[in-house]
Amino acid sequence: MRAVQGALIVASSVQIVLGYSQLWGICSRFFSPLGMVPVISLVGFGMFDRGFPLVGRCVEIGVPMLILFIIFSQIEVREFFSFSLLCLFCCTQYLKNFQAKKLPIFERFALLISITVIWAYAHLLTASGAYKHHPDLTQVNCRTDKANLISSAPWIKIPYPLQWGAPTFDAGHAFGMMAAVLVSLIESTGAYKAASRLASATPPPAHVLSRGIGWQGIGILLDGLFGTLTGSTVSVKNNRENVGLLGATRVGSRRVVQISAGFMIFFSILGKFGALFASIPFTIFAAAYCVLFGYVASVGLSFLQFTNMNSMRNLFITGISIFLGLSVPEYFREYTAAALHGPAHTKAGWFNDFLNTIFFSSPTVALIVAVFLDNTLDYKGTGRDRGMPWWDKFRTFKGDGRNEEFYTLPFNLNRFFPPA
Repeated sequence: MRAVQGALIVASSVQIVLGYSQLWGICSRFFSPLGMVPVISLVGFGMFDRGFPLVGRCVEIGVPMLILFIIFSQIEVREFFSFSLLCLFCCTQYLKNFQAKKLPIFERFALLISITVIWAYAHLLTASGAYKHHPDLTQVNCRTDKANLISSAPWIKIPYPLQWGAPTFDAGHAFGMMAAVLVSLIESTGAYKAASRLASATPPPAHVLSRGIGWQGIGILLDGLFGTLTGSTVSVKNNRENVGLLGATRVGSRRVVQISAGFMIFFSILGKFGALFASIPFTIFAAAYCVLFGYVASVGLSFLQFTNMNSMRNLFITGISIFLGLSVPEYFREYTAAALHGPAHTKAGWFNDFLNTIFFSSPTVALIVAVFLDNTLDYKGTGRDRGMPWWDKFRTFKGDGRNEEFYTLPFNLNRFFPPA
């Protein structure tokens, strides 16, 4: 734990420097709609193994969750008389337009309603002894009490910096974590672009993109100080899910994020409440991922509308970057599973960790391939085919008048982070 803390503290400097120095914003000038298609798409597609393969581990819970979530979030209802009529006709009527006091209940709270219903159903199966004699793997994925989280969690636990002791620093660990931070930076960039599109905002300008990466680095630094074991990023599965949730709920308000942060702080201190939510079988979340990660992937594909897909150049770049983005990490996973070490296996352990981590990430491989080909393969005179006329106006903060509404910081913090 102390070694991970030290590695996180050192590696956080990568995102802090690249973010607040605006270097990542400068690098973003090489991005185009065509180059972002495979990156954003694979932010969603790259998590396919977290979807139905995990749903299949507990079909009687996962499949009903998937069906219920799709019904509540996507199907519209013309009239609403009672919940009993809703249950009777939910497969033939449309639910999305049902409103109570002008609030689209099912559209906004589809995930919460679905999880609550299926969670209660899963607990009913657990309490009735339905999994009593099943294999351990089935019980872990289906039961709501298998891990004994609630009974073992303290009522109140206040985290504090360096609670595990003084961090230890090792160059090999630090370089390995730096690779993970670089992967996080690239995947987060794709998630930022997807979030802005799902929130009906303009693509984040270069300085806003860098600012977000810088704050993400601050988050990783705090993670290292508090000993969370993992860093802060929008590239891990739960935060990609939140990006997809923007599309499912049509809610893109920062106020929602602020309130959610308050809830997370509250539940982190009151251990019993946090353990209660942690008892939800992961199969339920896996079913939600099938929808939410699909949203993220489709946003990436939506950028194709700004490019000319009649161009053989564009077809080649898109196809090979998506294919290699999926295929190269799969090769690294299979090699590691068979040989118990990655393809990069030299005497320099830090180099092995760095290279293997980079190529384990689908969006990272896709970015390397797509951006390199897009900026070297017959790039002169292909700006319109690449979607640059639409893209260029969003590169600067003043390029679009809506940027001030979407990206101005509250409490007059813009004076510390001026548009650059």
